[in-house]
Amino acid sequence: MSRSLVFGTAAGLALLLAAGGLLYSFGPDERRARAAPAPPDKTDTSGVYSQRAPSRNGIGKVYMGREISKVMGHRGANWLERPARAEKERPDLLVDSLPLGPSDTVADIGAGTGYLSFRVAPRVPQGNILAVDIQPEMLNMMRERIDERGVDNVTPIRGTVTDPQLPADSVDLAYMVDAYHEFSHPYEMMTALMEDLTPGGRVVLVEYPREDPSIPIKTLHKMTEAQAKKEMRAVGLEWVETKDMLPRQHFMVFRKPVE
Repeated sequence: MSRSLVFGTAAGLALLLAAGGLLYSFGPDERRARAAPAPPDKTDTSGVYSQRAPSRNGIGKVYMGREISKVMGHRGANWLERPARAEKERPDLLVDSLPLGPSDTVADIGAGTGYLSFRVAPRVPQGNILAVDIQPEMLNMMRERIDERGVDNVTPIRGTVTDPQLPADSVDLAYMVDAYHEFSHPYEMMTALMEDLTPGGRVVLVEYPREDPSIPIKTLHKMTEAQAKKEMRAVGLEWVETKDMLPRQHFMVFRKPVE
């Protein structure tokens, strides 16, 4: 199934980068982002979800035993760019650990303001960063930063809640940082992404560990490694490894099989 690249006005996947306004506050420099309401669920035709009364931080939609969390809206953009993020979450270690080649095509799914896209871009000087989001406000912010910084290998892409809108068989690496747990349609999104990956293409999932109660993040904004493996396996992705170099996040690597 082929899909064309969308260079629309902007976007921001119901999956945004970070657990924004649903985090507990860590200090005055880490502002609490406001939670956006869950989008109307009019596109679920998979039959893989169930419904229940929403919990305080969830949308009441359950996938493989996990209630999907609420989404951070564009009003949380300042939280994504907070100075304390560099020290407390070590995005430098994250970027250094991504399996990248200089000419790779990389998808930043739930790119938000492009916080990580701009950090990954120098690592693929002959490649491209496809920065996917479904919120127009987020991608408008990203476009402003692209112009300000003169970056020529970051392309904002408007996705949907069920499809990142990327070219089929084109993506060498896709990463999602504190985002996947907010996808309103995780099965459809990952099924679509599987078509976009090249054979052997990688998916890196970075999430706060639900196994660790000391991490001050609300429960629905965490994922266990076992749950992540189960959900990725459901769409055909193979687990490769889990790295523990980040201060308070899982770094999980999956791979599309080579047929």
